[in-house]
Amino acid sequence: MLAVPDGVPSLDDGRAFPDPRGAIDGLVAVGGDMSVERLISAYRAGIFPWTADPVTWWSPDPRAVLDLDEIHIPRRLQAEIRKHPYRVTFDTAFDAVIEACAAAPREDEQSWITQEFLDAYKALHRAGFAHSIELWRDDRIAAGIYGVAIGGLFAGESMFHREPHASKIALVLLQQRLHSWGFTLFDTQVLTPVTELLGARLIPREEYLDRLRTAMAVSTKADWS
Repeated sequence: MLAVPDGVPSLDDGRAFPDPRGAIDGLVAVGGDMSVERLISAYRAGIFPWTADPVTWWSPDPRAVLDLDEIHIPRRLQAEIRKHPYRVTFDTAFDAVIEACAAAPREDEQSWITQEFLDAYKALHRAGFAHSIELWRDDRIAAGIYGVAIGGLFAGESMFHREPHASKIALVLLQQRLHSWGFTLFDTQVLTPVTELLGARLIPREEYLDRLRTAMAVSTKADWS
């Protein structure tokens, strides 16, 4: 169980989220639940959950984002995308994608996508706020990504692959689709080797919150069907 630093507010009494600018090493609050309403409120405030026992709520500084106006595709990956053999769908197999992300092997630790997260984000998907992209080879999912979409924000949560380069291809195709739909902010939360390869960068939390405020007022042309 995570050791919570002194001074971190508790949400067990039903309180609203505190200002994320007061986070202690990125940790905004602890406790409460992961109901649909609570999750939507969190993402609107620039906060996301990271553990379930207890529920911890985070807003790291700096924050990793992928710029949708300047999609970076390495030359070698461009060739893979041109010849990729996959059928691409959106929201066709959300449950399968998040379950595959939870089952994906981690070298350093157990997956953070516990049963509580599976239940919470499946409910968020049914409510129309969590979405997935799937890459298929025949009837088998080769890769997938899921995340949360509110206004002009897409917050990428996790991805998996079963074939080489498939998750990178899925990420590029998702970026391109989000850009065409009018999204303005692609939040990847933390920087990973894959997202950094595709142009993700760290920005100060204050800048992220400013961009988030603008994104919340955006009306997109998203069609996840």
